[in-house]
Amino acid sequence: MNWETRVTKLLGIQYPIVQGGLAYLAYADLAAAVSNAGGLGQITAMSLDGPEELREEIRKVKEKTSKPFGVNFAIGQHGRPFSHMLDVAIEENVPVVSMTGGNPTPVFDQLKGTDIKKLVLVAAKRQAIKAQELGADAVMVVGQEGGGHLGKDDTGTFVLIPQVVESVSIPVIASGGIGDGRGLMAALSLGAEGIEMGTRFIATKECIHAHPTYKEALVKGSESDTVVIKRSLGAPGRAIGNEWTKKILELEKMNCGYEGLKDYISGISNKRYIYDGEINEGYAWAGQVMGLIHDIPSVKQLFERMILEGEEIRRKWQ
Repeated sequence: MNWETRVTKLLGIQYPIVQGGLAYLAYADLAAAVSNAGGLGQITAMSLDGPEELREEIRKVKEKTSKPFGVNFAIGQHGRPFSHMLDVAIEENVPVVSMTGGNPTPVFDQLKGTDIKKLVLVAAKRQAIKAQELGADAVMVVGQEGGGHLGKDDTGTFVLIPQVVESVSIPVIASGGIGDGRGLMAALSLGAEGIEMGTRFIATKECIHAHPTYKEALVKGSESDTVVIKRSLGAPGRAIGNEWTKKILELEKMNCGYEGLKDYISGISNKRYIYDGEINEGYAWAGQVMGLIHDIPSVKQLFERMILEGEEIRRKWQ
């Protein structure tokens, strides 16, 4: 089966599969494994302490793979400066930069004159149109099934993807609720030319920073075990439901604002769960796709399975 799309050609990859930014989890081992398997692996820049740490992580990826990879910038983290981090990505000549969670204009401005491909994560048609106007090479479009930060409109992937495909001329990469070959083929049927997966890649052997308890929760849980927090802050995100998220939701009902929530939604609280496995002393992002996760394969095994599933579906269509 020919897997070539505008996304594979744009990014120089074999299969139209992109690994999500995954705060505190997307580092060299996972990124290189995804790239080596034929997709686009990514490093999460803003989870690192500073520019030299990012440079070191980029060089680790280059040691582990000769294939294209990306660096993700979560640019909406309470105004944390990122231009010095982006300078490193430019200096190291990374092939792809992706942006999530904020206005990408400053990133586009800083990337002018480079050959770096620009991907923007959006959660609404209007955001996709704006990203194209600003100069995005492709948009990654996440439906409300996704893990982590989502759009405010609660639009599902099956409705959102065709809307965006009809509204922009650049390639669309579908995200949210995708974790196997069936999801890949469904996304292509909707007009997307690739997929992005986040939660599914956490439950792999090469996501070495994720605590075994976190991975186990993804395998054993179902789609109904996720909750959406931070709606009251205008920044909804889907996480695994537990005692900690229950407390967050209680505080949100009391309209306590960011000051009242900040200790509960901080990166420190996130890391207590995902790094230390303290499942009721922190929170962990996860999409509804956890209802489709039943094991913890290697990235290579996951890709092989997905491509086989996709090819079997294609044969049924003929």
